[in-house]
Amino acid sequence: MSKKKDKTMTFGEVFKINLRSLGLLYNNMPNMFIAKIIGIVWGALTPYVGIYLSALLINELSGAKDPKRLTTLVVLTLSSAALITLVSVLFNKWIDLQESAFWYKMNKMYSDKMLKMDYVDEDDPKTHQLLSTIQQNMNGGGWGLYRLYVNIGTLLSAVLSLFGGIAMTATLFTRRVPDSAGAYTALNNPLFIVTIIAVMLAVTFISPILGSKGESYYAQNADTHNLANRLFGFYGFMGTYNKEAATDVRMYRIDKICEVFNKDKTSTFASNGPFAKIAKKITGFYSAGSAAVSVIFTGCAYVFVCMKALAGAFGIGEVTQYVSSITRVSGNVSSIVSCIGEMKNNAEFLKLVLEYFDIPNNMYEGSLSVEKRSDRNYEIEFRDVSFKYPGSETYSLRHVNLKFKIGEKLAVVGQNGSGKTTFIKLLCRLYDPTEGEILLNGINIRKYNYNEYMNVFSVVFQDFKLLSYTLGANVAVSEKYDGARVKKCLTEAGFGDRLETLDDGLDTYLYKDFTKKGVTVSGGEAQTTNNRMELTAVIQALLALREPCIVELYSDSKYVLDALEKGWAWGWRRKGWIKSDKKPALNPDLWEMLLGLVSQHELHYHWVKGHESNVNNNRCDQQAVLESQKFK
Repeated sequence: MSKKKDKTMTFGEVFKINLRSLGLLYNNMPNMFIAKIIGIVWGALTPYVGIYLSALLINELSGAKDPKRLTTLVVLTLSSAALITLVSVLFNKWIDLQESAFWYKMNKMYSDKMLKMDYVDEDDPKTHQLLSTIQQNMNGGGWGLYRLYVNIGTLLSAVLSLFGGIAMTATLFTRRVPDSAGAYTALNNPLFIVTIIAVMLAVTFISPILGSKGESYYAQNADTHNLANRLFGFYGFMGTYNKEAATDVRMYRIDKICEVFNKDKTSTFASNGPFAKIAKKITGFYSAGSAAVSVIFTGCAYVFVCMKALAGAFGIGEVTQYVSSITRVSGNVSSIVSCIGEMKNNAEFLKLVLEYFDIPNNMYEGSLSVEKRSDRNYEIEFRDVSFKYPGSETYSLRHVNLKFKIGEKLAVVGQNGSGKTTFIKLLCRLYDPTEGEILLNGINIRKYNYNEYMNVFSVVFQDFKLLSYTLGANVAVSEKYDGARVKKCLTEAGFGDRLETLDDGLDTYLYKDFTKKGVTVSGGEAQTTNNRMELTAVIQALLALREPCIVELYSDSKYVLDALEKGWAWGWRRKGWIKSDKKPALNPDLWEMLLGLVSQHELHYHWVKGHESNVNNNRCDQQAVLESQKFK
C-alpha cells in the first residue's frame, strides 16, 4: 500500500488545479465542451416540465374533471414529451459524436506534448515514468482528465437541476395545513419546518460524504495497482494486439506468464488481493452507509409530503410533484457534494497531469539562417566536445575533436556503448554538448535556426520504424513527395521488382492497420534489399538438392528469372560483373554462388505474380515473414 499524503491540499489549491486542468481540456476539445454544456442544460431542466404537467393532469382528474381542460392538458403533456424526446435524441447524438473521439483526443494531447518537448526531456526516463503513471491512473479508475470531465458534467447538471427542483419544491413548505386539521396543524410550525429541512439536508450531505470517503481509499492506494495494470497491459493484450509477438506467444506459451499474477492470491486484482480487502472492509462499509442514508432520506420525504397531503394542504397531484422534485433536490445536492469530494481526490492525479504539461522547453533555438549551398559544401567540426546524459556522472563522450565535410564517407566504429549513437545525436542537435562546441562552417550550431539546421541532415537510426502509411510517404518521410525520386531510390535499393508487383504503386499502404489492401513488409525487406532476399531464397532451395535434378523454379522476381533465363547473369560475370550499361552489377557474391548451383541442374523458369496466383509461392512468403520477425 502506498502511504497517505503528508499534506492535504487546501480548497484553494484543489480549485486552482481543477480549473487549470479544465482549461487544458477545453483548449484541446472546445466543440465537445460546447455540445456537453448545451446537452446538460437541456437535460437538467426539461424533466421538470413533465413533472409539472403531470401534477396538473392528476389534480384535474381528481378534481373538476373538466373535459376541455383535460384534453388540453393531455395534448400539451404528450406534445411537450414528444418535442423534448426529439430534441434530446438530437443533442445526445451530437454529444456522442463529440465524445466518441475523447480518448483519441486525450492521448493525442499527451503525444503532441511529447513531440514538442526538447529531446533531452523526451528521452529522459523520468518523463516516461511520469507519463506511464498518468496512464496507469487513467486505466485504473479513470483518474485524471477523464474523471475531471465526468465530474464537471455531473456537477453542472446537478447545479442546474437543483435550481429547478428548488423552484418546484419551495411551495411544499409554504402551503399551510388547514386549521381544521387538528394535530396536523403542527406541520405549519416554523420550528417543525426548519427541523425537517435540517434533517433532510443533513441526510443529503452525509450520503455523498460517506461515498467520497470510500473513494478516497482507492485514490490513496492508487500506486498499488500501477504495476498490476502494467503487467496486464503488457501480457494481457500481447496476443490480441501485438502481431509481432503472436508467433512466440503461441510457440512458447508466453501467455502462461500472465496467468501467474492473476492466480496469485496477493495480486492486486485477485479475489483476496489488496483492493478486494479494501472493498470488503472499509470501502464496503462506507458504500453501504451511503446507500442506507439515501433510503432514509427518501422515506422522510415521502412521510412529510404524505402527511401534509393527508391534512389537506394540497391535492394528490402536488404529491407527485413534491415527491419527485424533492427527491431530485436531494439527489442533486448529493451529486454536488459527491463531485466536490471526487474532485478533491482527483486533484492529486491532476497534479501529475499538469506536471507533465508544464515541462518547459529550455533548449536554445537560434535565429541565424543556414546558408543554402547548391554544392552541399558544409564542414562540421567537433571542438573539444564532451557529453554526459542528464542525471549521469559518467561521460559518454570525452574531448572529441573532429572535422569532416558533408558528402565525404566517414565510418564511426566502436564497441557497444562507446558513444556512436550519442555522437550522431549531438550532430543532429538532439542534445547539446556538456562541454565544447559543434560548428557548421565555423559557426556554433546553437546559433542556427533549429529547423533549418535539421534540414541539412537525413538520418536513419538502427531502430527505425516503418509507418502504417503509403510506401511513397515512408520513403520520402513526407506526405508530399517527388514520385520519380522515390521510385529511383527504391530501384537503387533493390526494391524495384517488388514495386512493379504492387497495384497501387507508391500509394500502397504498408501493413493492414488502415486498409485490407495493405502490404506486409517483412523485417528482412525493411533491412535489406528485395533482390538479395530473392537470390538467397533460390540459393537455399538448390542447396537442399543432393543430386542433379530437373527443377521447376517458381518466383515472383523478374530480376532473378530474367537474369538466369536470358543469360544476363553469365554476361555480367564474363565482364567482371559489369552490366551492358557500364554500371556495376549488384549482388555479385550471391550471383557467383547461384550460377555455380544452377550449372548442376536443369532449370525450367516460371514467373508468378506476387502474393496472388500461386499457393506455394504465397506460403513461402508467409513463412519468410514469420521468420523475419524473429530477428526484429
